[in-house]
Amino acid sequence: MKAVQYNRFGGPEVLEVVDVPTPVAGAGEVLIRVGAAGINFFEVLMRADRYAATPGLPMFPGVEAAGTVEAVGEGVDPRLLGSRVAAPLFVSERPFGGHAEYVTIDAGLAVPVPDALSFEEATALMVQGLTALHLLRQSPPANKTVLIPAAAGGVGSLLVQLARGQGASRIIALAGGKAKLDFASSLGADVAIDSSEAEWPAQVREAAGSMGVDIIYDTVGGATTPAALSALAPGGALVFAALSRFALSTPDLEAMVGRNQSLEGFALLPRLSAEVLRDSLSTLFQLASTGRLLATIGGRFPLDQAGEAHRLIEARRSTGKVVLLP
Repeated sequence: MKAVQYNRFGGPEVLEVVDVPTPVAGAGEVLIRVGAAGINFFEVLMRADRYAATPGLPMFPGVEAAGTVEAVGEGVDPRLLGSRVAAPLFVSERPFGGHAEYVTIDAGLAVPVPDALSFEEATALMVQGLTALHLLRQSPPANKTVLIPAAAGGVGSLLVQLARGQGASRIIALAGGKAKLDFASSLGADVAIDSSEAEWPAQVREAAGSMGVDIIYDTVGGATTPAALSALAPGGALVFAALSRFALSTPDLEAMVGRNQSLEGFALLPRLSAEVLRDSLSTLFQLASTGRLLATIGGRFPLDQAGEAHRLIEARRSTGKVVLLP
């Protein structure tokens, strides 16, 4: 079968398609013919060795896929053959390798995908959908003014919609450029502010009003974090979910203490038992398949153009989810 790999760290050019043996479903596993596989920003960082964890080489990337069950291993119900399922590899014993024509996963982790939902949409609701859902479960937005950076991206676009559905009183979206601003507004943002403009922190403060923003859902990190803090209300919360891009200084943290503000760390994997994973994905799939949540696909690429997909994400030109189609 065909699979994407890289043997060294670097730019998108290090990605190559190679021929490898098709995996075999072991006991308790299913073999899935991949219909779509998602790409996440942390995988772009990982390819360049700029992530918090350095993967071993050679690396076969891809932590999420969706497709059709082609074979079942010993002890697995044969009625699963031909079923449409999501493969959240990131919670499995073999968390990588999804950018390929076939993957295997524990049958208990294969979540049914409704007929009304495409495989592409299902991939958008795995890492990114689960992140958005659990960010809001950790810090509920009801009756709050919230700030969502990168609001046109995979996580951000879902955060805007879910926060709207959960009763946020005011949603301030940050995004770069008119097209992304219009997109964030169409999803339910009350105010959309161009993050490419130097004065965006002042615009956020103005949009938030005299009290400021109650919650910042920060999935971007870097220079965005201290800039956004200037708009955080006294007693407000910064929910930080940008692993490896933490840029707050000691003075920043001391100032937060003086304003009774809280810093909440967020990591997805510790929240996901097998039961929570299945229930959460089923919730997201149901919302999307019934039209209550839009999973936007911002780019589709064949496996041999994985490098182009990475370039699109790295340049922050994508809107919604970027997927590979084996």
